[in-house]
Formats: sequence, structure tokens, C-alpha cells
Amino acid sequence: MITVSEKAGAYIKDLMEKEHHAPGTFVRVGVKGGGCSGLEYVMKFESTEEEGDQVFEDKGVKVVVQMKSLLYLYGTELDYSDGLNGKGLYFNNPNATRTCSCGESFAV
Repeated sequence: MITVSEKAGAYIKDLMEKEHHAPGTFVRVGVKGGGCSGLEYVMKFESTEEEGDQVFEDKGVKVVVQMKSLLYLYGTELDYSDGLNGKGLYFNNPNATRTCSCGESFAV
């Protein structure tokens, strides 16, 4: 399961509206090899699901992830920060054993 915090949900819905995404658009999250810790997070808006996708909905936001990425992201919460250390969406991943200082890559 992947969840969305209240702040992240509000931010994503606002961003989708500002960017004029069509109804049915969702957030696709995943991982790919790279980054200083070995794996990088991937997040983008899409409107077409693929075979084998896992679908979650939380706080009014539809989140879609491929099964191979879900193995690394299960239990992750999408959150949003507007603090002094940076502004934007980030992943609270309980599976990460190590993360880089910027929070864009991780290892398990």
C-alpha cells in the first residue's frame, strides 16, 4: 500500500488543477536504478494504466505503481514539505536502509 499525507494530497490536487490535467489523471510512482544510494524515486502524472499496475487511492489522490517498484515502496507515504530544508513532495519509505542527503535516492 502507498498512502498520501493530507498536505501532499492537497498539493497534488492543486498542482493537477493548475497544470490542467484531464479527469482520470493519476500519480505514477516507481523506482529505477541510479542515484548516489543505488535506487532513485520516480514520480509523474499519467492517464493510462498498464497491465500489472497496482492502484491505491488516498486523500482523493489516485496513486499507481508497477509491481516491481511496489516491492521497494510498500508502506511508503507521499508527503509534502514547505519548510526551510526544501519545498516539495517526498517519499517516507520505511524500507529504505540508507538515503542520500537530498532524499532522491535510497538503498534497501
